[in-house]
Amino acid sequence: MKTNYPAIFKPLTVKRMTIRNRIAMTPMGTNYGETSGEMSNRHMNYYSLRAKGGVGLIILENANVEYPVGSNGTSQIRIDHDSFMPRYYQLVENLHKNGATVAIQINHAGASASSSRTGMETVSSSNIPTKAGGEIPRPMTKEEILTTVKKYGEAAKRVQAIGFDAVEIHCGHSYLMSQFISPYYNKRTDEFGGSMENRMRFPRMVLEEVRRQVGPWFPIIVRISAEERVPGGNTLEDTLEYLQYLDEFVDIYDVSCGLNPSLQYQIDSNYLPDGWRSYQARAVKDKFGKPVINAGNYRDPKVVEKILESGDVDMVGMGRGLIADPDWVVKVQKGEEDMLRKCISCNVGCAGNRIGVNHPIRCTVNPAVPEGDVYKKLKVNKNCNVVVIGAGTAGLEAACTAAEVGCNVFVLEKQDHVGGLSTFISDLPSKTRMKDFPKYLEKRAAKLPNLYLFLNTEATIEKIRNFKPDIIVNATGSVPVVPPIPGLKENIAAGNVSTIFDMINNLNAGKYPDDFCKGKKVVVMGGGSVGLDVIEYFAPRGAECSIVDMLPAIGMMADPITKCSMRETHDKYGVKEYVNTALQEVKENAFVVKTPEGEIKELEFDLGFNCLGMRSNNPLLPALEEAFGDTDTCIYPIGDSVRARRIMEGTMDGRAILNVLESKGFLDLDEIR
Repeated sequence: MKTNYPAIFKPLTVKRMTIRNRIAMTPMGTNYGETSGEMSNRHMNYYSLRAKGGVGLIILENANVEYPVGSNGTSQIRIDHDSFMPRYYQLVENLHKNGATVAIQINHAGASASSSRTGMETVSSSNIPTKAGGEIPRPMTKEEILTTVKKYGEAAKRVQAIGFDAVEIHCGHSYLMSQFISPYYNKRTDEFGGSMENRMRFPRMVLEEVRRQVGPWFPIIVRISAEERVPGGNTLEDTLEYLQYLDEFVDIYDVSCGLNPSLQYQIDSNYLPDGWRSYQARAVKDKFGKPVINAGNYRDPKVVEKILESGDVDMVGMGRGLIADPDWVVKVQKGEEDMLRKCISCNVGCAGNRIGVNHPIRCTVNPAVPEGDVYKKLKVNKNCNVVVIGAGTAGLEAACTAAEVGCNVFVLEKQDHVGGLSTFISDLPSKTRMKDFPKYLEKRAAKLPNLYLFLNTEATIEKIRNFKPDIIVNATGSVPVVPPIPGLKENIAAGNVSTIFDMINNLNAGKYPDDFCKGKKVVVMGGGSVGLDVIEYFAPRGAECSIVDMLPAIGMMADPITKCSMRETHDKYGVKEYVNTALQEVKENAFVVKTPEGEIKELEFDLGFNCLGMRSNNPLLPALEEAFGDTDTCIYPIGDSVRARRIMEGTMDGRAILNVLESKGFLDLDEIR
């Protein structure tokens, strides 16, 4: 097939393994596994969708080589026993049928394990926790090290026997190998610590044993944190030196970045550009002359093509991008770039779910990560008219989903553009990637002949009645909370205190240039995501920033990547944090607060911001209920109109219109269950 991206679709051969294109699905934990350590059916479907979507090399998420001590997570897959082999064989066979080449990452979590899950004391190179406040591990004995070496070899032998095309050994990201390699963790004084040669002894023994078990022709991939980005950790120059101890056993380098304390560089923050890590891969490739895989916020096929053409990398690794759109490769190959459902790097449903709260992964932009868009096989069994009030991301997802199963859909949007709050927030410099989601939804809607979008159209009962609705979707979003605190409402009205909407309008009007921000006292009330966005803009531009919240920590509900990025920004720019602190009064240029000690304090500002949260906005809902409450018309509130939540919940609400259609007798979802 002719393509505009020849570098992406050029095959790659490593030893006896040939990969059909240059896109690799890098390993990411999912929490889809069974508690037994076996792969679940939805787990297998998740990977199969990505193989059908055209991915060249799929590297399965890390599988535990030594249970339970090396376990990472409550439902991590295992490969420490022969009993797990049949299910893997079934998966690999299926992925091969769909044209993908398949590897699996084998791993020992070391101190990244949790004794509350394993029932055992955690182990590591020494007694350094993998992150601040983490569990203190016990240094491994030499006998334990030798046992673990053997476990890696046995696991690799199973990998080869199952039919995988390659095996990946994880030597980065604060897992056990990394805990020996990095001087940040390894404080040993025996033959496994101290000098670089000693710190590399254990990883070298592991790779030597793996090679002995799989033979000379089976490809071994090694994943590394090329830059650890922690004080006293390995730099890129250090990495190029220590890899000399491993290189003879390695066929492909999977070049990553970061440790647990620098998680925002491991699981990239949203402000990091596409392909920002490629220089690290180039350095490894130039030094050792072997193929390199490199992930790093890759989303745009033009950037992927350019970096492949440059020779910096041999394969582009995509993780979250393939969670968001399993068909990324096929769409690019067919020239359907405008229909890419690009990851917006929000890290909410993936890292936030798995690392933050131990849930199975989800996705802000893809409401059906493991299942796929199977609903498109269905069609309504009778005429159905759907009116959607509001063309934000929740409303558009509901509209597109309903239209795709055959409903006649009419979307009424009072603004002159779609996307709602997502489009607005994406005007912040660090949030520009967020624009990709409403852009995708708009393109998707435009391709549906039975979906009619009316911009600059205020919804009224009369207009809605004209469409003879069977279902009315109320997707009217949210507005900032303005609590009844003395002086707050008045000072917002007077322009002395701004909301996030005011800030972005001022930003777009050019009122916050860098030279204006320098030295300004900025005080933000509210330490949630909106408040963090304000600080993220002003602090690097030289403002003296303070942020206040009633909760015991700033960013308490944020995902782990945002928390790490926040901590880096706040420490670097000296942001003052006031926690367990309540707003008492608002003056023209000061917030009056009560500290945890009961002290009343004035925080003076040049720029004050009210970021105390959002609340649902339902201007038409009472009238809808009065007009249609006694009819067969179903009123379905979704997204922030129910209560202020994240974009992800709104997207899932939008897709859940399928359940509403089923309940009203228009669809039978049992056909795809």
